[in-house]
Amino acid sequence: MSDVKLFSPITLKGVAARNPIAVSPMCQYQSVDGSPTDWHFVHMGRYAVGGAGIVFYEETAVELRGRKTPRCAALFDDGQIPEYRRIAELVRSLGAVPAIQLGHSGGRGSERGPLDGRKPLTEKDADSGWEPWEAVSSSAVQLRKGSPIPRTMDLKDIQQVIEAFADSALRALQAGFEIIEIHGAHGYLIQQFLSPVVNRRKDAYGGSLAGRMRFALEVTEAVRAVWPADKPLFFRISVLDGKGGLWSLDDSIELARNLQARGVDLIDCSSGGLLGDSAMPEVPRVPAYHAPYAQRIKDATGMLTMAPGLITGAWQAENLLRQGCVDLIGMARELMFNADWPVHAARELGVENYLQLFPAEFVPRLQGREEQVGMAKNKVGVPMPCGVTEYL
Repeated sequence: MSDVKLFSPITLKGVAARNPIAVSPMCQYQSVDGSPTDWHFVHMGRYAVGGAGIVFYEETAVELRGRKTPRCAALFDDGQIPEYRRIAELVRSLGAVPAIQLGHSGGRGSERGPLDGRKPLTEKDADSGWEPWEAVSSSAVQLRKGSPIPRTMDLKDIQQVIEAFADSALRALQAGFEIIEIHGAHGYLIQQFLSPVVNRRKDAYGGSLAGRMRFALEVTEAVRAVWPADKPLFFRISVLDGKGGLWSLDDSIELARNLQARGVDLIDCSSGGLLGDSAMPEVPRVPAYHAPYAQRIKDATGMLTMAPGLITGAWQAENLLRQGCVDLIGMARELMFNADWPVHAARELGVENYLQLFPAEFVPRLQGREEQVGMAKNKVGVPMPCGVTEYL
């Protein structure tokens, strides 16, 4: 479409996207028994209509106990495949690449959603159909004040979850998704194994950095084994735990190197999720606040990177790509606020035929609108109706 990097096509293995704008996963808490609803159909469709290159479905648990709330997404049964396929086909039909993030909440399971303060489910909730369940984690460590202490996973649990990741990946493939991202960030199960804030294990899945990485690497191996070699595999990490945490950028670089060796194509750089008592500060929430970490990982490993976090401006995103900080621009809340942001950004960056980012059905009418807007701006001094004092 142009020589503007933000609106140049990008190829990731055998998958071609019209541009490097990736809609990051955004949990909607509108699923029914883990499956998509009309809400998701509209939610995903609006980003594909707006011109993004890659559209991620929300974080999707690989088993029911891996959900955060009873209304979270999950892909655990073959019978769900047609419902997820409907989402993937819609996104693809609108010109974007359908992608999905697979994860597991671990000790953060069995709670209410953000509108209810993420309060733990209780037996009283069972009366309204929201029966609490036993959460599991790397260790029996309370993750949030007032929440139940999760059960320590034994080796059987660990193997079950690893197999569940692989099974969900196969279902995602059958549903037509073209990119998978493994969610290893934000305080959920994989990070609960990675970080010594939570992981107190004395076996092969704890202790040293190599031990704490083992679960993440075995999940990755299992997913990569069933995910086609020509399709990209992403991995989202928290580059730092959060305020007072113990997982560092150096740890993230070492993890990235190990993930790369197991077939991960891109590191999606986020932060936070686990709090501790160390001197580690919180990552400051400034514009593009994850980009410097993404560049460090990119420089150290040569891997592709993506970094969400307060990327709101067209030139801001363009310069991140030009400077080589990231390869994909991850966006979530800004697109939630303005799903047509890619089209407006293309216009700001001087992309010719920027309206072509919209579906073809939009283009003739919007081209006519552009012409009429231009004509109206030239009608200086022409009498105006209904008390209007000036044109556009």
